[in-house]
Amino acid sequence: MQPRIWLIAGPTASGKSALALRLAELADGEIVNADALQLYADLRVLTARPSLEEEARAPHHLFGVADAADGWSTGRWLRAALQALEDIAARGRTAIVAGGTGLYFHALTQGLADIPPIPAEIRRRTAEDYEAMGEAAFRTRLATADPAAEARIAPNDRQRLARAWEVFAATGVALSDWQARTQAPLPADAWRAVALEPPREVLYARCDARLHAMVAEGALEEVAALIARGLDPALPAMKAVGVRELAAHIRGEADLEAAIAAAQMETRRYAKRQLTWQRNQAGGWPRLTAPDAEGQWAQFQALADG
Repeated sequence: MQPRIWLIAGPTASGKSALALRLAELADGEIVNADALQLYADLRVLTARPSLEEEARAPHHLFGVADAADGWSTGRWLRAALQALEDIAARGRTAIVAGGTGLYFHALTQGLADIPPIPAEIRRRTAEDYEAMGEAAFRTRLATADPAAEARIAPNDRQRLARAWEVFAATGVALSDWQARTQAPLPADAWRAVALEPPREVLYARCDARLHAMVAEGALEEVAALIARGLDPALPAMKAVGVRELAAHIRGEADLEAAIAAAQMETRRYAKRQLTWQRNQAGGWPRLTAPDAEGQWAQFQALADG
């Protein structure tokens, strides 16, 4: 395995961190975080960030580097990640970019369109239109302005549907056209990628078990400390899966088991959305489908050595 850039994507609880760490130890590598919530120092437990012991086994970059009050954009992450990759290359080491935020991988391999800021009034009107029209009619309208975006956006992805319409409404240019003008920060021959996709039932069982483990490891205390700060609920860290559900228990609005069950359900939904992104945006990436870490490693070795 010669020094290169490896991209390792996958839904939550799929085994990305374990695979990245094993590769880093074997290939003299350094790991770069591509998870939007593992950026935040406040949520080590609830975001399943690598432990201090794991971080000591190989250099880790962009984990826990942001305060919850400081919401990072994709562009900010991209600039930081590119700098980390440049530094790793200068050291002659393998870079392993691992995480579950699909937009980060898209930005790294396809680029970010230089779209002007969207006025708040257009965002407000778009949200009102979506509520009034419903998804089907909203999609029909979007298809007249940006058929490529409408076709590729998965069902129920309100955020991306709204974003596509907002861009057209604000600029008169389709989001797909803006994106077509962008250049990829990483040349196609500079990286290789894999996407973890264990069996759905195995993945969901891991999600459920991990929530119980997180609570045992201090997730409630972590959430309590976060909500005590009185931060804007729109900040990314405040919208992390599990924060709202466990906060309800802390406020006395739900018993612990109900809060855990709600967080488990949201985690499974999140994993499903991540899998949808992989199918739609990373369909050509080789899949590691084994249900366990050893099987995934064997599949990875066969791919890397092939």
